[in-house]
Amino acid sequence: MNRAHATREAWLPQTRQERELILRELDEVLASPHFCNSKRYPTLLKYIVENTLDGKLEGLKERTLGIEVFERPPTYDTNTDTVVRYTAGEVRKRLLLYYSERSQNGVRISLPAGSYVAEFVNNPDGGQEGNHDGHQVAVDNAAYLPDSVPATHPAPYHQPSASLIAVDPAATPLHKSAGGFTPAPARANIARLAWAAMIILLVGAFSAGAWWRARPINAQSVVDSFWAPVLRDQHTVIVCPGSSVFAPQNYSGVETASKDIDYTFVSMQIASAIAQVTAEVERAGAQTQLAPAATTALPDLREHSVALLGGYNNPWSLRLTRPLRFHFIEGQGTDEILADAQQPQLRWQRDSSQPYSSADDYALVARFRDPTLDGWVLVLAGLGRNGSEAAAQFATSSHYLQELSDRIGSGFANRNIEAVLKVGVIDGKTGAPSIVAVHTW
Repeated sequence: MNRAHATREAWLPQTRQERELILRELDEVLASPHFCNSKRYPTLLKYIVENTLDGKLEGLKERTLGIEVFERPPTYDTNTDTVVRYTAGEVRKRLLLYYSERSQNGVRISLPAGSYVAEFVNNPDGGQEGNHDGHQVAVDNAAYLPDSVPATHPAPYHQPSASLIAVDPAATPLHKSAGGFTPAPARANIARLAWAAMIILLVGAFSAGAWWRARPINAQSVVDSFWAPVLRDQHTVIVCPGSSVFAPQNYSGVETASKDIDYTFVSMQIASAIAQVTAEVERAGAQTQLAPAATTALPDLREHSVALLGGYNNPWSLRLTRPLRFHFIEGQGTDEILADAQQPQLRWQRDSSQPYSSADDYALVARFRDPTLDGWVLVLAGLGRNGSEAAAQFATSSHYLQELSDRIGSGFANRNIEAVLKVGVIDGKTGAPSIVAVHTW
């Protein structure tokens, strides 16, 4: 069989040894970097593979998976809650990445587009046709492409090789031309080559034009790169601001609102941060959902990208940055302080000898994947409200993000990032932020 037209046939394990072979492959897949740092994707893939092996295919439906794997209520709306579809899409992509880094030999697990039933292929010959216990095995690489790529393609155009125009003048009719005699078949082949060359030039010109038209869309700005992990495959981003109540006895004039307070408020600076973040998310085609930090529980944040606004007035900012190198010091009767876990002597805090409206502020900009939420978290948090506003300005500005990208270098779009900012404050107004420390991992 011509390999260009080979088709893949799924292999259904029949014996206990064959089942154990699949389960060993599953363990290797789940231990890979593409799956080991997540909870959702391994859970879904493991459930699908085990139920496929057990022949329990009736349970591999979107609603059933939502109930059994993601603990959704039986009446949940699959049109608005797309957790199964989104997670399955990520599983397909991660399987593609995993197998693209491995040899073609051995067992493969795949999740075909549009299905929640696993497929298994035993491919002992590295992509050549073969068999396993009488089953024909041939790998169709299109089966491992992302959902957006069709599984079949028209045969590519191949320019005729030079051997096609080799002729024997003694054995073919000759036609008189201005330059002498030319074999008729050679003339025909030359004409075909001329047409082929013209077609190639036209296709090339069309492709160049298409690339040029798409270039401004596909070219990713530094702002797009910074927000890419947060917005990747997300329909909704949770914007979670901290809120306050008046406390005249405090240096800042406010204190963090608890969930027992009925009437809380956000400052003008936090309102500005909300507006900037919302505009950036919506510019990228996603939506935002406002969730006040004081009354938002862990289940509300899981499986979403989250933007946390505010530092000491936002309990989620304090909690989720606690394990990071740069973090807020809590309790101990201290003033508001940003600390460095690797250099404990290094701390950033406002000058309490100055009025609050004139003391420089500090802020933390952090973008990282959090294992507790199993999603990306963006923290834009100042020691005070001016720092939070400056952090939001920083995270939506190509000027400031380019400076951060230059300091980080390669991997800016995907690495976990922390940056400490110093923010000038004059008469209560927020000045320009400047980077004082950066950490990536």
